[in-house]
Amino acid sequence: MSVSFPSLPSSPSSSSAGPSPARVAAPTQADLLAFARRAAADTALIASLPLDPQGRTWVRLEGPAGSEAWLIGWPPGTGTGWHDHADSVGAFVTAAGELRENALAARLPTHAWRTLELADGVDRERRLTAGQGRAFGRHHVHEVLNDSPDQHAVSVHAYYPPLPLMRRYSRTGPVLRLEQVERPEDWQ
Repeated sequence: MSVSFPSLPSSPSSSSAGPSPARVAAPTQADLLAFARRAAADTALIASLPLDPQGRTWVRLEGPAGSEAWLIGWPPGTGTGWHDHADSVGAFVTAAGELRENALAARLPTHAWRTLELADGVDRERRLTAGQGRAFGRHHVHEVLNDSPDQHAVSVHAYYPPLPLMRRYSRTGPVLRLEQVERPEDWQ
């Protein structure tokens, strides 16, 4: 299922050689967050997501200006595990229920490491109820969880550029270990 939302305004090409097709500016973190907020407020869209009591469900949305967007359903007790979105910026908004985001407030090296010992004080936790969200920059490492014992949560996520890959991590205390690199073809 693909759902369309209005695109961001286009900006004309800077070429002076006559009329040329309009270019669409790359969406910023603020643009992605605004899109996620609009989508999360669309009650018909949120109600259209099939929810599974056993696992997360998702529907791809048409994000603004070539971005990648997802509507995700979270059964009680589910989460993403630690991961990043490589070179993509992103945003997400909780549309129903509550999600917890654990994040690292530290810039990690992007390549050539398998294990890192994290310094004290880098952990951040946010609880995001319906209508609340956040934007994040490149290489943001986090995990998102639905801690509720009995209530589904639903959220909208948007990324630009579309996810080139995701790195998955395991964490034991202060030790973060790269476990897997996923590419888009792995998510089909």
